[in-house]
Amino acid sequence: MHAEIKFIHHVGHVVSDMEAALELYRKLGFVCSPPSYPAMAENEGEPPKLFGAANSHAEFLGSFIEIVTVAEIGAKIPINAKLVPLQASPDVFQAIIGKIKRTVDTVSRCLSRYEGAHILCFGTEDAGQTADRFQRSGISHSGVNTVQRALEMSGGIQLIPVRYLEIDGDNVYEGRLAVAENPPLAIVEEQIPPNHPNGATDLVESILCVNDSELDEFTRRYGRYLDCEVRTDGVTHIFNLEGARITIVPGSRLSELLPGEVAPPLPGFAGYAVAVSDISHTRSYLEENGLPIAETTSGDIFVPAASALGAAIVFRKA
Repeated sequence: MHAEIKFIHHVGHVVSDMEAALELYRKLGFVCSPPSYPAMAENEGEPPKLFGAANSHAEFLGSFIEIVTVAEIGAKIPINAKLVPLQASPDVFQAIIGKIKRTVDTVSRCLSRYEGAHILCFGTEDAGQTADRFQRSGISHSGVNTVQRALEMSGGIQLIPVRYLEIDGDNVYEGRLAVAENPPLAIVEEQIPPNHPNGATDLVESILCVNDSELDEFTRRYGRYLDCEVRTDGVTHIFNLEGARITIVPGSRLSELLPGEVAPPLPGFAGYAVAVSDISHTRSYLEENGLPIAETTSGDIFVPAASALGAAIVFRKA
């Protein structure tokens, strides 16, 4: 394994209705942040309007699940949503508008395919080092950028700068891929993630489903991203990181990994897995909330994609 990519930074669940998604995640037992809705004047002198992608996070210590939708005029906005005015100096205004439009185009394109998991962000210790390695390997990317991430700290919510890069989408038909750093260890250790009622403690797997004929191609591509060897386990090809993994499964065999599941439009992310402290407690919580539960041959439980807005959500004993 290459030294600088070691974990899954986050996965993204792209939805058409943020309010419905937050209600689903509440039933699943996740505590989600109030959704943020960006607003910006598209031209100087105009009043701000909803513009960009709205999101909410279910945070863990060092990783998170992102729920994403397009923020547009006329969209149904949850009552606890936060309107976030975006401002920029004239010299960078149009560049920021362009980046936001590209993000909206990506989210919209994902939704046009299917509602579900479309975003995978690898975690790196050094975004600059990853960018340099990608450059040497011929992997096209955006270059290193910085965003502000809101984290719950012992002294309250703080905005922490996070460096990241996008993997260019010309060959990324499965969704949106990125690589991001976590804040410095001292800040992560001070972070206070919510106590999720379902017992979830970490993000441990992203499951990518591909056409059978393209399995080798995707395996080679992800091997280049991660710079590590693939391991074959039954019907799956697995890249092991530190405490997490990326799993690639051919569409014809998905039901062997997740019994009863039907592959999304391919290629596509079929779902993701979180670690939980007590799988019996998690099962009881889901049952009490009326959610259907399936079980894998390895003893994991999951809520099928048909009942979870297009993404199978797997719970695994930590």
